[in-house]
Amino acid sequence: MASLPLGPHHPPPPPGHDAAAAAAALNLAPPPRTELADNKQASADVGNEPVTGHVISTTIGGKNGEPKQTLSYMAERVVGTGSFGIVFQAKCLETSETVAIKKVLQDKRFKNRELQLMRTMAHPNVISLKQCFFSSTSRDELFLNLVMEYVPESLYGVLRHYSNVNQRMPLIFVKLYTYQIFRGLAYIHTGPGVCHRDLKPQNILVDPLTHQVKLCDFGSAKVLVKGEANISYICSRYYRAPELIFGATEYTTSIDIWSAGCVLAELLLGQPLFPGDSAVNQLVEIIKVLGTPTREEIRCMNPGYTEFRFPQIKAHPWHKIFHKRMPPEAIDLTSRLLQYSPSFRCTALAGASPDLINKLIPEHARRQSVMEIWGKDRSAWWELMKSLVIRLYIFHNAGGNMPVRKCAAYLTQRFAVRGTGKIGNL
Repeated sequence: MASLPLGPHHPPPPPGHDAAAAAAALNLAPPPRTELADNKQASADVGNEPVTGHVISTTIGGKNGEPKQTLSYMAERVVGTGSFGIVFQAKCLETSETVAIKKVLQDKRFKNRELQLMRTMAHPNVISLKQCFFSSTSRDELFLNLVMEYVPESLYGVLRHYSNVNQRMPLIFVKLYTYQIFRGLAYIHTGPGVCHRDLKPQNILVDPLTHQVKLCDFGSAKVLVKGEANISYICSRYYRAPELIFGATEYTTSIDIWSAGCVLAELLLGQPLFPGDSAVNQLVEIIKVLGTPTREEIRCMNPGYTEFRFPQIKAHPWHKIFHKRMPPEAIDLTSRLLQYSPSFRCTALAGASPDLINKLIPEHARRQSVMEIWGKDRSAWWELMKSLVIRLYIFHNAGGNMPVRKCAAYLTQRFAVRGTGKIGNL
């Protein structure tokens, strides 16, 4: 099974995403100590908009008897911009390693929350921080540079690829990506206790060779403390949970679950499920699908909201939103994620639970050998093989280092050639 022919990283426009998944053990081990540099020296000619060939240098080490080491990063191309600053692809001149550097203007009076959070996280489905250092310009502006691993594609770019060729994303990739999204969310929610607060296809990176997914951009992320108020104007509009639209300030990590549900629906549909063009219209788009929220649901979203003047609209049946051949388990998962009441949404841990893994393999397939299925129905055999690819990927490749095509080759050799064993024994 060949990897997807994906193009270069695309800048963020309207979002997109996918879902339907399985499970595996979460990696909750404490992250290894990352050597971070707080050196403010850098080449003076590098400003806030790095151009190809410009170099930023920093010194690491020098503590506890460690030798000092200079690392120089040459900017190659801009891969993202925003109010936060700029993200560019760079190459370390000493190691030839390609990295992504997020460069943000730093207020000297405050610590950078994104840096503090990234220092606490280490997981296969979360972007990793390699170094950090400060640089300054001739105007005495101070910039924080977060040096991260480089992943060449985003889920938005993958969705745009399928849209450009007028195709829907194959369900096997929807399942594979969704599983990893939930695995990453389950880690940040239950490990460091972080709420991402801006989950969308542009902030979900995909390696086009291994199909490993990594959550990125923790610029809006925060550790939520019960009883502590937070801003409600957060999260990109298409993926914004309804409690945020209702002005809730004491929300939970369930706002990420809503965003994940929107991403899943987009992966299945090929376009955003709730494409609102304003905050008010966003709620209208949600009501079109879920129906008018009840008083109890509004109370669950924001107890302080007292306006209840909404037209009574019935919920649209979920099975009518998706095409007829959509697997019922994919529709069921989407409906469990997109609930008005935050406490009724399934958790990220449940989304990455072993209970879902059996749904990847048809019931009849668990009772027959692969060769029996091959002899009766070739198309069913191929569907089974695709399901097994995901299962092998999840159980034997939690870190995501084995390309999907290698998984397929392994399974073909083991089952198609030898024709031994039952599916449930894998």
